[in-house]
Amino acid sequence: MNSPSIHVPALPGDLPAVALELGTRFQEHGHELSLVGGPVRDLFLGRPALDLDFTTSASPDQILDVVKGWAEATWDVGRDFGTIALRRGDDQIEITTYRADVYDEDSRKPHVRFGTELPADLARRDFTVNAMAVRLPSGELVDPHGGREDLSAGVLRTPSGPEISFSDDPLRMMRAARFVSQLGFDVAPEEWAAMETMASRIAIVSAERVRDELTKLMLGADPARGIEVLVSTGLASLILPEVAQLRLEVDEHHRHKDVYEHSLTVLRQAIGREAARSDDAAAEASPASATPEAEAGDASSGTENPQPVVGPDLVLRWAALLHDIGKPATRRFEGGGSVTFRHHEAVGAKLARKRLRALRYDNDTVKAVARLVELHMRFYGYADAGWSDSAVRRYVTDAGPLLSRLHLLTRSDVTTRNKRKADRLDFAYDDLEQRIADLTAKEELDSIRPDLNGKEIMDELGIAPGPLVGRAYSYLLERRLDRGPVERDAAVAELRAWWAEQPEAQDN
Repeated sequence: MNSPSIHVPALPGDLPAVALELGTRFQEHGHELSLVGGPVRDLFLGRPALDLDFTTSASPDQILDVVKGWAEATWDVGRDFGTIALRRGDDQIEITTYRADVYDEDSRKPHVRFGTELPADLARRDFTVNAMAVRLPSGELVDPHGGREDLSAGVLRTPSGPEISFSDDPLRMMRAARFVSQLGFDVAPEEWAAMETMASRIAIVSAERVRDELTKLMLGADPARGIEVLVSTGLASLILPEVAQLRLEVDEHHRHKDVYEHSLTVLRQAIGREAARSDDAAAEASPASATPEAEAGDASSGTENPQPVVGPDLVLRWAALLHDIGKPATRRFEGGGSVTFRHHEAVGAKLARKRLRALRYDNDTVKAVARLVELHMRFYGYADAGWSDSAVRRYVTDAGPLLSRLHLLTRSDVTTRNKRKADRLDFAYDDLEQRIADLTAKEELDSIRPDLNGKEIMDELGIAPGPLVGRAYSYLLERRLDRGPVERDAAVAELRAWWAEQPEAQDN
């Protein structure tokens, strides 16, 4: 995988005014300050630096003294790691004392040792493209490890050798895969070999840190390439074993398509169906912005003009990657050379839920991804035979606020090269979406409820609040889904007919 060369100017783009102002302030107090890491890399690439990272010779206490009266707010929650965060205007800033992080063999957290010189600080950075600094306020570029050349070549190398770098912080191996996804870079051969050899070292890193790197990878421009790095180096066997197992499933008789490659294709196709953000700076969206509640694309639930799923959408992307992870456990070879994966969607939903919980994802994300995996095969019954209005209502109701995502996932799951089959499925889904729109216009499918509410049920039956009301409500909801809305008198008649068959009715 050779990335195209990138034209990198001799010096980074225009430095933010706030950086120059802060550099002058530190200089006046007798301390060194440099813009460092990702912001410098992004200035070379012409990308917006959303957060500014600085490194300094000053201690955390000295940092606070320098910015007192200048910063509008400060946070010292990272003081133990030498980091002070602050805000001035719209700028989010982190300033860290020169340091070197070193892991013990079995430690999940770095032991911090503060340093005194910029070159030593740069040597402990993850990759050469992030081991560049700009001294402030002079604007002098400090690049002792050839980061600018590696940036131009699109190559990820470590400043001090991969064995040392990955041993000090094993998460850097995952970070390499993340930069492949985000920036389109390649991993240098020596670093790749070290990742293969040292993959097991990722086990000492906390689930939360692993989750955060996976999230950034999944929200990148090409997460499929990042996943390929994790799988090919063996890292995925430890952090995403269900995905790695898809590749290990070898079909020597070639009686079914490669599930692993299919899953990556579905991921790419789902990303291609996401709506673009209007704000380019949102390309580095935070994990919180991609949860079902926060993402703008979740608002539709069977509406006539559903809201688009705005990318990058973490829930959709995880569902696309994991939608077939139940296949290895359900694969059966049938007579005539056919292969079946019965109920793989139900098994896959359980596996997705288990894996995402192990990675410490929030409950909303876990539930949403698992639900999409569970529902992704539902449409094929419609494609084969068409659905009644009742089946369409249930599809909308079961998807709930995930309906827009389910539309995209289901369409993306078509990877056949048989154009006639692909066209048939596409036409069938067009028809289903039109059916949903037509029923929505008549019945408000996005808010399906029984024809009688809880209070009306209690009034009609003369019962108190409790489980019995819930049973009656569920019965009426099922009837509503089966036959659509009816007048109140008809709903009351249904309720009373149901009530006559309940044992509790005999006690009244």
